[in-house]
Amino acid sequence: MSFSAWIELIASGLITGGIYALVALGLNLQYGLMRILNIAHGEFLMAGAFITWMVQTSFGLSPLWMIPVSFALLMGIGVAVHWLCFRRLTATSPNLDVFEARGLMVAFGLMFLVQNAISWIWGGDLRGYDFLTEPLAIPLPGGQAQFAMNKLLVFALALLFAGALIVLLRTTLLGKGVRALMQSPVGAQLVGIDTKRLHPLMFGIGLGLSGVAGCLLSMAYTISPSMGEPYTVTALIVITLGGFGSMGGALAGGLLLGVIEAVGMHFTNPSLKALLSYVVFIGVLLLRPEGLFSRKTRKA
Repeated sequence: MSFSAWIELIASGLITGGIYALVALGLNLQYGLMRILNIAHGEFLMAGAFITWMVQTSFGLSPLWMIPVSFALLMGIGVAVHWLCFRRLTATSPNLDVFEARGLMVAFGLMFLVQNAISWIWGGDLRGYDFLTEPLAIPLPGGQAQFAMNKLLVFALALLFAGALIVLLRTTLLGKGVRALMQSPVGAQLVGIDTKRLHPLMFGIGLGLSGVAGCLLSMAYTISPSMGEPYTVTALIVITLGGFGSMGGALAGGLLLGVIEAVGMHFTNPSLKALLSYVVFIGVLLLRPEGLFSRKTRKA
């Protein structure tokens, strides 16, 4: 392979990995803070993608305008879902293990509810639209690499939102409260951190990020009502790679998994994409269960 071909291959993986990271950050925020393993996370991504598609095709509005709308809409839905479902589970569950088990069952119900609602409203067909599909040639030593402009934009925006969340958690008072709750829920409450306000807000932000990811995906790929579940599984793999509760690890893990998939599919077969992901998943669980980028790993 030429140098430019390698650049195109790795860049393709990074573009996909940027979306993986954005989805995983939202899910990691929910599980790391509240111990809610929201397996319906990908379905809300799919909802954001379909809402963006509907607005673009019906009104001709640029999907870029739908990014803040998708975030705000899905964030509001997230706050409502937490208030209606998980808040009561928190109050009625005798311990954390019971809460996690009940929360998982509720998330299963949400997954099928959202998936069937989208299928009922818009049908089960593949959907898509054209947006910035023109190729962009970048000169390189020994040739040039070409990328679709929409995919480059998707990658840049995914990194922007992922970086904004990490900066928020590391530099603001709100972020310090979230990190304190992740490290020691009891200790954080003892110093006055209000979990009744923080939990629904962070759950909403997590779903808001999934809505943004769905909006970005619709700009460059076809969408369908069945697209959510694979992204949830991929997000779990990314979180395992980066370490549960580690936001920087989720970003690095998403980019790494995207590159591994791209290179692996090139040298094997595109149909083995899921197999490659699961091999990485099982390997990390066996060899480095705390994650490749967890604090424990970085201190070693």
